Formats: sequence, C-alpha cells, structure tokens
Amino acid sequence: MDSALVRLLVAPVDLTPITSLASFRARFEAAATGLEGPADRALVAGFAADRVAYAFAGGYAAALQALVRGKLDGPRAARVASLCITEEGGGHPRAVKTTLRQVADGRFALSGRKQWATAAPAADQLLIAASTGSDELGRNRLALVAVDAHAPGVTLEKMPEPPFAPELPHAIVKLDEVAVTAADVLPGDGYEAYVKPFRTIEDTHVFLSLIGQIVRGARAFGGAREIVELAVAAALALRGVAEMDPSAPVTHVALAGALELGRRLVAESAPIWAAAPDDVRARWERDRPLTLVAERARNERRARAWERLGQSGPRLH
Repeated sequence: MDSALVRLLVAPVDLTPITSLASFRARFEAAATGLEGPADRALVAGFAADRVAYAFAGGYAAALQALVRGKLDGPRAARVASLCITEEGGGHPRAVKTTLRQVADGRFALSGRKQWATAAPAADQLLIAASTGSDELGRNRLALVAVDAHAPGVTLEKMPEPPFAPELPHAIVKLDEVAVTAADVLPGDGYEAYVKPFRTIEDTHVFLSLIGQIVRGARAFGGAREIVELAVAAALALRGVAEMDPSAPVTHVALAGALELGRRLVAESAPIWAAAPDDVRARWERDRPLTLVAERARNERRARAWERLGQSGPRLH
C-alpha cells in the first residue's frame, strides 16, 4: 500500500493554525514519519501545511534533499537548508561574483553577497554557489559549498515580505571570508550538477506540495471526490518525474504535462476555497499567483526540450 498517498486520503486533517515556519516543520516531521523519499515528503508537507507558504517551504526543502542526496555526509544531508544563487546581477552563472578562494591545503575562504535566499532566516545550513575562477572558454566556473548558517563571517539580513506567501522569509546573505574546508565543497560542477537542474527539481517537488495542500482543503472544507482523484493522478505523474534525470529533455516534456495537470487542479479547486473560512480563502487567493512564478522560464525549458528531441513541439500558449 502506498503510504504517502494513503496518508493524504485517510489521515486526520489538523486544523490548528500554524503560527511560524518552525511550528510547521515540527508538524510536518511528525506527519512524514517513516517517509524517506523527497517526493513523498513534499506531498505530505503540503497536506500538513495550513497555507501555501508553508506548503512551498516543505516542497522546497524536499527539492533540496533530492538535489544533494548522496552528496553530503549523514547529519548535514538532513539539515534544513537554503540554496543561495541569486546576486545583484541575477541568477545566471555569469552573475555569480561570490568567490571560493583556497587559502591553504584543503582550506578555503568564501566571500560575497547573495539575495532572495529562500527560507534562509530559518535555515541551519546555506548552500552557496560560488565562483572558483574561469574555465578555458572564459566561463564562470562554479562550486556549491555547504556552510553553517551561524558560522563566523555569515550575516543574514531579512528582506521585505513578497506580495504573496509572506510567511516564507527571504534574506540577503553576506559572506566575509567564511572559513570552509574541502569537505564542505560538494562534488561535481556547481552549475551542471546543482544550479542548472534545481529549477526542474524545485518545480516537481513544490507542485507536489501544492497538490497535498489542495487535498487537505478538499478533505477539510468539502470537495468533490473527482478533485481528489485528479490530485492523486497528478501526484503520481510528478512522482514519476521526480525519479527521472532532471537534465534529460524527455523529463522536461513529462514535467510540462504534469504541471498542466497541476494547473487544472488549481483552477478546478475553486469551490473548495469558496467553502473555506474567510481567512483560509483570503490566503489562498493571495498566494495562488505563486503557482505561476517562473512560467516564462518553464515554457522556454519546454521548448528547448522539444528542440533537443528534434521536434518543433506543440504550440505554447
């Protein structure tokens, strides 16, 4: 029997308001007991959350778990993390000015400034994209470095709340000659192994959490069984995508289809939120635009995937 899906369908819905990200994490960990796969944890995170912001936080954490699985040692692999890529010039590899500089054998110094680091104010660990210099073609060579969020030289400054999901904090991260070792530098090319595939991994796991959130709403406030059935189908599609190579074009085609199911589910869930208490309905309406963030990037990724497959692909709406 599928444990994660069964929990969505039969586990009690806890309607006690969640007052902080830390409180959500405690509830989520209790709800996810016995689940190890990031996709299943994302799904249950959405079901445990009482609002989109916390559902997103759970999906984001699961995505990071999937990203670094097998790349960090035991205790650090489970630490709450924030992926820090974006800088003043944006999130493209050439915009990364943060540097990782060797100062001795096996010892390095990390310096720079990141912004819009998701959940960083509540993170135990920061995953920092840093430049190690240029390659033979003059391109910025990146590494991903795991840093204790409270290490000497790390300063976090909370950023203004965004217009939707304001309960999910973002931060400016300042790094001043932060001491790290070779063991803190994740294996592989920072861009190809981590930065590039993360958008695909994040989309997959965050939408799984949003599906869990909709099932929660349907069970708590009354929703047609057809909505729950569609949610289960979309969840199965996304869990399949989560097991695929995030760099493969067929993965992006499959993800595009699964996300389309997710968008239909969001649209058809309107009666659920109309029947919800006023505060729940207002938060859902406020935060629903989060499902459309980076839509342009997704469509570009989808078009490139069809091109790599040697096809023009379907017309993009």
